[in-house]
Amino acid sequence: MAENTFLAGDANWWRQAVVYQIYPRSFKDSNADGLGDIPGITSKMAYLSHLGIDAVWLSPFYPSALADGGYDVDDYRNIDPRLGTLADFDDMVDAAHSADIRVFVDIVPNHSSNRHAWFKDALAAAPGSPERARYIFRDGKGVMGEIPPSDWPSHFGPTAWTRITEADGELGQWYLHLFAPEQPDFNWDNPEIIEDFKTTLRFWADRGVDGFRVDVAHALKKDMSEPLPSVTSFAMENIPLDGSNPLFDRDDVHEIYRGWRKVFNEYDPPRVAVAEAWVPAERRPQYARADELGQAFNFDLLGAPWSAKKFHHTIEFNIHLASKSKSSSTWVLSNHDVVRHATRYGLPKKVDFDKWLMSDGKVPELDLQQGLSRARAATMLIMALPGSTYIYQGEELGLFEVANIHDADLQDPMWLRGGKTRKGRDGCRVPLPWTKAGSSFGFGEGPSHLPQPAWFPAYAVEFEESQSGSTLKMYREMIHLRTQLQGAETLEWVHSRSKVVHFMRPGGWHSITNFGKKAVKLPAGNVMISSGPLLDGKLPANTTAWVTEHGVE
Repeated sequence: MAENTFLAGDANWWRQAVVYQIYPRSFKDSNADGLGDIPGITSKMAYLSHLGIDAVWLSPFYPSALADGGYDVDDYRNIDPRLGTLADFDDMVDAAHSADIRVFVDIVPNHSSNRHAWFKDALAAAPGSPERARYIFRDGKGVMGEIPPSDWPSHFGPTAWTRITEADGELGQWYLHLFAPEQPDFNWDNPEIIEDFKTTLRFWADRGVDGFRVDVAHALKKDMSEPLPSVTSFAMENIPLDGSNPLFDRDDVHEIYRGWRKVFNEYDPPRVAVAEAWVPAERRPQYARADELGQAFNFDLLGAPWSAKKFHHTIEFNIHLASKSKSSSTWVLSNHDVVRHATRYGLPKKVDFDKWLMSDGKVPELDLQQGLSRARAATMLIMALPGSTYIYQGEELGLFEVANIHDADLQDPMWLRGGKTRKGRDGCRVPLPWTKAGSSFGFGEGPSHLPQPAWFPAYAVEFEESQSGSTLKMYREMIHLRTQLQGAETLEWVHSRSKVVHFMRPGGWHSITNFGKKAVKLPAGNVMISSGPLLDGKLPANTTAWVTEHGVE
């Protein structure tokens, strides 16, 4: 078992860390079964170390039927046998720590899978039993209980309720699932759930895990008192600021995380966590308080257009929010749930990404050059900001969304359960290209679980390592330079033209991003790095540069 003595006592390492998200099933396949796995991650530790990151975050690797990409968990304290063993996990953690890389794992507390031992027990037990009390079961409405208990929708389909067949063969109660039917929601009013998840947190922390990304952190506590109110939409604008929504962002969820913080603080350094909480921005700081999870994702740039005004406002606002919780902000441009940012920035403003994906990426046409140059510039901008930066596997290669996956190959429940009207997230989860050739471009020795496009060779690690100015080389240089420049978590805005975002960091270095169409002058000093070539000493459109008056050793 991996014992974590890695940088013991450094309790603030996370505040300005660069964290690399790994989607394990699509990172590296070590045994030719088409799925990425834990030994595959270990085999690429030198690559991750060369990139210069501070930590990796692993999306779920637990036993799962993959009804939702592994977020339907059968066993929270084990490894999917298709991905490896606990011994493989220990080896991976040891390899990461030997490379000065910390390890985050995804924890999925809102729901289990319908194959979890507890849910099987609940199905076999009677209504009102302790086994059913671990989940949320209700009698149906109507003469025969044939109507769902409420009108609540699911993220992946028309209803959040599924009716079960009781042990005697008769139709019986309904259970709640805010996501797929294979993902029944836990009852977090049950102390047994609270204690069991503390056991899970300790299980992984004892194996050397340094931190946790908390999935759907805002949905654990629910008001299930009768009569159940009508909820017809999960839109964020329907979540009030007073914590009174019956399903999301309730004030009492924070009691759970205060309990988790006590568990984290049992370790040296304390384990850390970041909340995935899709809540009104004003409510995010609560999750990031020092006596709770400590950090919360800022997703505001995921939906921001390519606009100097919008980026400036978003940065200023989120630094202010972080100060309210005395945490550091998090900067994110891509992850496993959204269209890759190189694609978003290459499409016209206000385009409907779902419709674009349904056209197989044909309408409107993607501007590859614009998308990649803006993606590189945006990444260099957020890397210059105070706080931690989360990057998603493949963005360091400049990967675009794979839009033309055939219907028969799609796996996302958004597609399978949403009437086949939204392709969903498979396009950003396609396995990585490591080599220019091969049946899966070096991902494995056979085909990959999602088909890879013909354009992958020009974005493969092998190809980019041979190319001067490649996106991969830019990421490596940028991350290593960022580590050398790291200072206090502050910035000073520099007055600039309306289409430029310009700020200065402690130590006197500047970050300048040109969102406009015309090249702009740079401040006096040495250009340490730029996201694209300069134009006669000026900063071209869609480009970021870091400038200092002093050299960097």
